[in-house]
Amino acid sequence: MNMVRFLIRRVITGIVVLWVVATGTFFLFFTAIPESAVARNLAGRSASPSVLAETTRYYGLDRPIPVQYWHFLVNLVHGNLGQSFYTQEPVTTIIKQDLPPTVSLVIGAVLLWLIVGLAVGILSATRARSLFDRLATLGVLAGISAPTFVVGELLIITVFVQLNKHGINFIQTGFSPLSQGFVSWLGTLILPWVTLAVVQAAVYTRLSRGSLLDTLGEDYIRTARSKGLSERRVLYRHAVRAAMTPVVSQLGIDIGGLLGGVLVVEQVFSLHGLGYQVVTAISQGDQPVVIGFVIIAAFFVVVANLLVDMSYAALDPRVRIS
Repeated sequence: MNMVRFLIRRVITGIVVLWVVATGTFFLFFTAIPESAVARNLAGRSASPSVLAETTRYYGLDRPIPVQYWHFLVNLVHGNLGQSFYTQEPVTTIIKQDLPPTVSLVIGAVLLWLIVGLAVGILSATRARSLFDRLATLGVLAGISAPTFVVGELLIITVFVQLNKHGINFIQTGFSPLSQGFVSWLGTLILPWVTLAVVQAAVYTRLSRGSLLDTLGEDYIRTARSKGLSERRVLYRHAVRAAMTPVVSQLGIDIGGLLGGVLVVEQVFSLHGLGYQVVTAISQGDQPVVIGFVIIAAFFVVVANLLVDMSYAALDPRVRIS
């Protein structure tokens, strides 16, 4: 019953968050930018006054802002994010077409940085001040200091270009759908995964190491050891589970910040996902596409944080959902 109440509260909170994000984005784009400027971008700089007036009327830019906002909310509730100003294509269709590369990139990068970051962090905590720990610390500093676009360009030069010089064409730029074969799909995503995961893996290494060291000093860990439990059981059954709580919390935050990295990586590797599309939309002033991207991004952040909150009780028995 507590779980049901918890889910209801979180879902309601998520809906409110989505409404606030959608409202803020709408007013940012449709009040900060004059309708004449939008119409001029759509119709062209050399458009006549009559063409500008027709463009303004066609897109509803002449309506009062509250009316536009009401129609925006009604359409949003029905899953209609509007149409692109330039291609007349529904925004939902654009998102569906460009979502697979972004989802593939995000899921693969998250799994990669979690596996590497947690593994190195746990080993560093259990071997504190050892040679491995010191080397890991250097790697963390290097990873945190490396800008995403620099990592991507270095991988293209040192891996992609060199392999192709030797006739090895497994790794490619662009995006190959999974329907065209797993090997081809994997070859277009390995370098983007590594690029996006380098900085985050360093962060999670440092976070998991510090959290685990703090947990290993807790009284209940000393009690478990005094009962004769093996060090392996104490470490993985008790310490690691409790130490992962702040790590999971950070993951919920990083899902949102990840979108900034996605924009850069998709540009570097020509993946043509949501990030690539939104950069084009911003440069063109295509507000419906940008608003749709922001709403979809907020939706995934809300869902990710809901899953994070539900993971607390499973990771740490001291945490209870109420």
